[in-house]
Amino acid sequence: MPINPHLVNSRMFIPGGNVFACAHKTMIFIAFLLMASSCGGRLGDMEGKTVFRYNEAGNITSLDPLYARNQANIWAVSQLFSSLVELDEDLAVRPSIAERWEISGDGRTYTFTLRGDVFFHDNECFPGGEGRKVVAGDFVYSLSRLTDPALNAPGAWVMNQVARLEDGRPDIHAPDDSTLVIHLQQAFPPFIGLLSMQYCAAVPREAVEFHGADFRRNPVGAGPFRFQYWKEGVKLVFRKNDRYFEFEDGERLPHLDAVAISFIIDRQTAFLEFVKGELDFLSGVDASYKDELLTPAGELQPKYRERFQKISMPFLNTEYLGILVREDGLPADWPLREVKLRQAINYGFDREKMLRFLRNNIGTPAHAGFVPVGMPGFTENSGGYGFEPERARQLLEEAGYPGGSGLPAITLLTNQAYQDIAQYIQFELSRIGMQVGIDVMPPATLREMMAKGEARFFRASWIADYPDAENYLALFYSPNKSPAGPNYTHFSHPEYDRLYEKSLSITNDSLRFDIYRRLDSMVIRHAPVVPLFYDQSVRFVPHTVEHMGNNPLNHLDLRRLRVSAGE
Repeated sequence: MPINPHLVNSRMFIPGGNVFACAHKTMIFIAFLLMASSCGGRLGDMEGKTVFRYNEAGNITSLDPLYARNQANIWAVSQLFSSLVELDEDLAVRPSIAERWEISGDGRTYTFTLRGDVFFHDNECFPGGEGRKVVAGDFVYSLSRLTDPALNAPGAWVMNQVARLEDGRPDIHAPDDSTLVIHLQQAFPPFIGLLSMQYCAAVPREAVEFHGADFRRNPVGAGPFRFQYWKEGVKLVFRKNDRYFEFEDGERLPHLDAVAISFIIDRQTAFLEFVKGELDFLSGVDASYKDELLTPAGELQPKYRERFQKISMPFLNTEYLGILVREDGLPADWPLREVKLRQAINYGFDREKMLRFLRNNIGTPAHAGFVPVGMPGFTENSGGYGFEPERARQLLEEAGYPGGSGLPAITLLTNQAYQDIAQYIQFELSRIGMQVGIDVMPPATLREMMAKGEARFFRASWIADYPDAENYLALFYSPNKSPAGPNYTHFSHPEYDRLYEKSLSITNDSLRFDIYRRLDSMVIRHAPVVPLFYDQSVRFVPHTVEHMGNNPLNHLDLRRLRVSAGE
């Protein structure tokens, strides 16, 4: 089964409010200005042109799509490369380099017909420096590259469903320059969505062989922008690809002339740059400025409404608490073996209040299942939990702990970024008689404990890689128990496994979604997890920015974006 590489969300909350922190931020900002000025000439010929400027607080480690595993890399790489297919704002698969495709009746053979007007960017790796046409053989090379063990590609799992030839290579071939054929081991309906991922982008063999290990900073793709300049940790610049293959209203995309990415680590400093007009885009809400920017209800503060607009939509990320429920290897007195206690936790705290006071209403309370809002097949009728403290107390009594009497204390593992949520849940559950301790640890330590099956009660999140609920339901499939897979709770149920396996062979979406709903309801009923909230992507741009693309996978699509001069 595909294994999702995401384990724990890594939002960074940077506390402020003391002299040292303020001085430190000032030093960072001054250093940034000095460094940025040293590369200003890279955009010196852009007077009168439209340049979209955004900051990346996380480090971009590579511009090779093979390593596009986190948001920072994905956002940058997606401007430079194109894949066979892409996802629209409703997560529907639409053509990109492939103008059409056919799937065999048994769901195992995918045949793509490629456009004939797609060219790689000009680069010295090509004869004469002029980019050549993209052909089907480029996808044979690019997708096979994912499986090269020497490259240790984090997206190698995308090819898990592809059949193998006798020599071990994936069964992908190109009968001619415009036709690509992929054979799967068995039907796997989400596969077409996987091919939209940046891991699967077209890469020219010539560029990889010419630049070698330095291809990571000398990318050559067929995307809407081409690479120009990168001073790591300081500035990254892309220029418009004048040969990009997509048009809109008779005009070749993209509309922008360039994209400039800065790397200010301190998020409050980046916020100040945005307010000053030095950046055109702010993504997410950090604790250091959230109350300055947003009201408690999650709306823009009045003083910013005339200058900026807030853009939000569901983001396929479920924040949750996980509970280890395996039958072996746990102390006999581990209380959360009992399903009624797990259900009591789910009923025992107010999710609306949690979002209102701790996240300025950014997100949706998780009152449905584990599959989040925005995912095709999502339903509100999964038998989820609301805030019912009396029901929680009743479950405690039915489990043999009236008023919490005799119930051993349990410890919730979390990281510093989510300590406030852990403390909120700790307080709320104490009111129904459950005593919860909190152990704050580094994210890497928590991930390791989860992977080893050592975390009994933990905060985590699950971010979708592709638009199919299977991506979430795989967390409760028995063969995926960690460390072999992402089943960190070690939930096991024969009927669940049977239905899950059945869903994989069903190509009819409505029938498959019906099974997904049954699986999601089963998870909620047995309560190996406590869904907290379904996330939202939140973006802020000046009113001069129009047509920013997005979807529930939080993609950054700049092809149709326009920046006007304003008043």
